[in-house]
Amino acid sequence: MIPTAFPQHMATPLLDDPPVSTALKAQGPPSANTNLPVPSNATTILSRDHPATGAEDQIAADIAAPATDAVARTVVIIYGQNQDHIVQLVAEILGKPWTTDTSLGTVARASDAVVVGILAHDLTRSLQGCERSSLILVNTYCVEDGSAPEDSLTESCDYEFLYSRSPFLRRDLSRFLSLIFGQTRPHDDLRTKTRTNFISTTFPDVHAALPNLDILSVGSDAVEIRVDLLVEPVPEGWTTPPVPSLKYVGQQLMLLRQHTELPIIFTVRCTRENGKFPVDDPALFYKYLRRAIRWGVEYIDVEVWLPEEIRRQLFEKKGHSMILSAFHDFSGTWKWTSEEAQRIFTESAKYADIVKMIAMVHTIEENYELEYFRSTIKSRGSGPPLSAVNMGQMGQLSRALNTVFSPITHPLLPMIAAPGQLTAAEINEALHIMGQLPKRELYAIGSFRSTPHSMFMEKCLNELGLPHNFTSVDRGPKGSIESVLLQPHFGGAYLNPPVPTTTGFIPAVSDAARAIGLIDTIAMTPGEPAPGTSRFIGENAAWKGIRATLTREYVPSAYSSRAAIILAGSQADASAAIFALRSLAVGTIYTVGFKASGPLAVGLEPFTSIQSVKRVEQPFVIVSALPPEKSLLVQPLLRHYGVNGRSSPPSTLGQGRGDPLAVATSAGWTAYGVEDVSAWTTVETLRLLVGQNVPFDFVRMASGRPLF
Repeated sequence: MIPTAFPQHMATPLLDDPPVSTALKAQGPPSANTNLPVPSNATTILSRDHPATGAEDQIAADIAAPATDAVARTVVIIYGQNQDHIVQLVAEILGKPWTTDTSLGTVARASDAVVVGILAHDLTRSLQGCERSSLILVNTYCVEDGSAPEDSLTESCDYEFLYSRSPFLRRDLSRFLSLIFGQTRPHDDLRTKTRTNFISTTFPDVHAALPNLDILSVGSDAVEIRVDLLVEPVPEGWTTPPVPSLKYVGQQLMLLRQHTELPIIFTVRCTRENGKFPVDDPALFYKYLRRAIRWGVEYIDVEVWLPEEIRRQLFEKKGHSMILSAFHDFSGTWKWTSEEAQRIFTESAKYADIVKMIAMVHTIEENYELEYFRSTIKSRGSGPPLSAVNMGQMGQLSRALNTVFSPITHPLLPMIAAPGQLTAAEINEALHIMGQLPKRELYAIGSFRSTPHSMFMEKCLNELGLPHNFTSVDRGPKGSIESVLLQPHFGGAYLNPPVPTTTGFIPAVSDAARAIGLIDTIAMTPGEPAPGTSRFIGENAAWKGIRATLTREYVPSAYSSRAAIILAGSQADASAAIFALRSLAVGTIYTVGFKASGPLAVGLEPFTSIQSVKRVEQPFVIVSALPPEKSLLVQPLLRHYGVNGRSSPPSTLGQGRGDPLAVATSAGWTAYGVEDVSAWTTVETLRLLVGQNVPFDFVRMASGRPLF
């Protein structure tokens, strides 16, 4: 069962697919009057309740509890003329009440509003004598007219969000807010992986990367923007500046963020390290790197040769961004066996979340010297992880052996970022040849029709250069799954429909799958299993797909203690959605169509009559896990809880009466369709099966329709 949501302007879910979940969020404007309820909008969710403070209900050890107090301070949004809509949008994403004001002096006395909008020209006067400790200032600026915010305005704020009126605005703003408030921690997720890669965009203009960015990102866990390689366009006859302006860099970063969900690495290289920024101007580096922190970039690449005071200040002011301390040597004489190597790591580790060390080599033996150095760093048992590779053709072996943020390239890039870089596929092929990536047999087990899942999975395996085979197997009589698992080269499977966790042939089960009661993925455990333990573990990817869908346009804490509704034909159909909502610390979950029992039933309350429906003033989330033939049953709830008190939506001209998407949209909801949850679930399934990242945008582009 794959829960989904109907996004605005999204295609209608295919009604010939298996039962799906549908999450809906109300799209009514929050009131500018702080005495009224909080914003009633969210993707796949409805809401008008006042935000509560906690109620984190962690069901399993592997659920990350949302930071329900992350927005404890008043968020002051600085906006331009005729741009006050951005204040409301911030409030909607945070799930908080909002207002606009002309002075920060009155904000401190306003106890209800968490999000306060201040016009940019009022800010300087408002800051005089203001107590800043209880405020967080975010400058928002629309760059559509080609202008840029004043430096003085930017410097007076904690963060800055540059935007354009695009379909990606809400998603990008949600990502920005989630990071600066620490609600999403990409680095923590990446540290759980056995291998991570990042790809560097070496284009002079990010626009050139956009047509192929989905394909470029396959196998990458982050994308690097090489700021020093950007070439700012100038009028004909003018000289191109050696360094792109902050205005141009900000617009390029905004564009990249709009087109990838991957974390971004902000990199500025000097002339002696294969870059273009002047090595004799450390203050220039600080100016650009400090601005990247204000822009909410996930990773900031800081060269270790910069003065210690600059590195210290950047580390102290990094907020929830991660610092990647970088060392490069192109001389070919530097040695991993030298005391200098140990000293550089120690110096880098002072102000770093990751230490990156890269050197040019000329012999194969120097790769073995690097591996010995890597082992000595690991033996310390503390400190930031080390990402270390050798440059040049002789250093390519080290790129396959490095497991932390390996820099990779792609044939579609105009140039490689460093000598000897390999693609993700080439690294996987090298690992296979060395015996580090054995060929495995992967399976789809279930009742499959002529769906494109096999072709899509094979496409992913080919793009990643993985040696595995993928086979679809219809689920036969009892014992057929066991026979597949006993195959000598069995390497994992996804199951559709999922099987109960009580199934005896899967001895190890994750905490999430056990709580949900269903296994939809069988994955290999990383490393060698301990004696007497299973090589495989039963997982549930569906709940992760649901949660990813629900948090793409809302910060996780927006759901805290808010009411939710789930419609389903059985508890089994609803269990993954229940678990996903619990991971977001929702309040009461009201149910329609099934009776819950066991641990998942805690906090659930059934709708038993029209009166019980009327007693719930406004839910924040509606998730439909009904089969297609019963999908119309959600429509009365959509109309009843429509925004602005509407009991029924206006006429939906050109839309079929049986289209839940049309009903949801016309009733004021933001909604996601089955394609979105299916794609996110596919992303999570691939991570479990092959341990590599295939971005959501690539899945949506390549699959074309739900795979499950």
